[in-house]
Amino acid sequence: MTSILTNSAANAALQTLSSINKGLEDTQDRVSSGYKVSKASDNVAYWSISTTMNSDQKALNAATDALGVGAAKVDTAYAAMESAIDVVNEIKSKLVTATETSTDKEQIQLEIDKLQEQLSSIAQGASFSGENWMVTGDQTDGTVVDGFVRSDDGTVKVTSATYSISTFALFDDVTGGVGTDGILGEVMDIDLSTIADETEIAAMLTTVEDALATMTIGGAALGALTTRIDLQTDYSNQLSDAIDEGISRLVDADMEEESAKLSALQTQQQLAVQSLSIANSSSENILTLFQ
Repeated sequence: MTSILTNSAANAALQTLSSINKGLEDTQDRVSSGYKVSKASDNVAYWSISTTMNSDQKALNAATDALGVGAAKVDTAYAAMESAIDVVNEIKSKLVTATETSTDKEQIQLEIDKLQEQLSSIAQGASFSGENWMVTGDQTDGTVVDGFVRSDDGTVKVTSATYSISTFALFDDVTGGVGTDGILGEVMDIDLSTIADETEIAAMLTTVEDALATMTIGGAALGALTTRIDLQTDYSNQLSDAIDEGISRLVDADMEEESAKLSALQTQQQLAVQSLSIANSSSENILTLFQ
């Protein structure tokens, strides 16, 4: 039966065309944006996972940036420790020279005085962004942010590495350009003008050796911290790349596939328009029955 009120063929063709147009619109969105999942309605599970991963990646990148700041602090402290070790070695050599009875100990002490002043200067200058690990002050530990971790239960935390400032600081305080206490406190008290015999010089040498031993341990701790920061930086970069790739697999559009879909849908659209045109023209054929 043919009806002039209802055109079933046209309705079917129109529904097909609407469906094709919807598919074409979605495909064009994916091609223009590069995403197959750009909003929650596209795929709730993938959108949720990718949103969380994006958030974690930003936190990881921030932690990586903080690693750079931490590396600068450690490098500054290590440079100071290394320079201080060189100066203390010079003091040690002056003391060895002073054991010779014919040497002018007052002249040697003048050299030691300058070296002691240099130690205070090194410690006071070892500051980065207002933080100085070579002078204890009111500090206990120095911390360096080294990572961002999401646990299995969904909780997150920032991890850090520590350096014992209270143990390895060159001085507890530097007042008036003179360092006091700390590793080098007793080294600063060395004064050849007060000695009576070689036994006292031997005691001073022991003091210097003890200071050098502790400074060597402190330098090793800083070196280990530098190694950890370097390894963590490399790992963070690799992890960031892995997260990028993981997010890409979830939400990025396959451009080759979308291109093929776009071509197919455009062809289907043309055919659907032609089909709708044919269905609409069929009603006009009824006019011939009344001629």
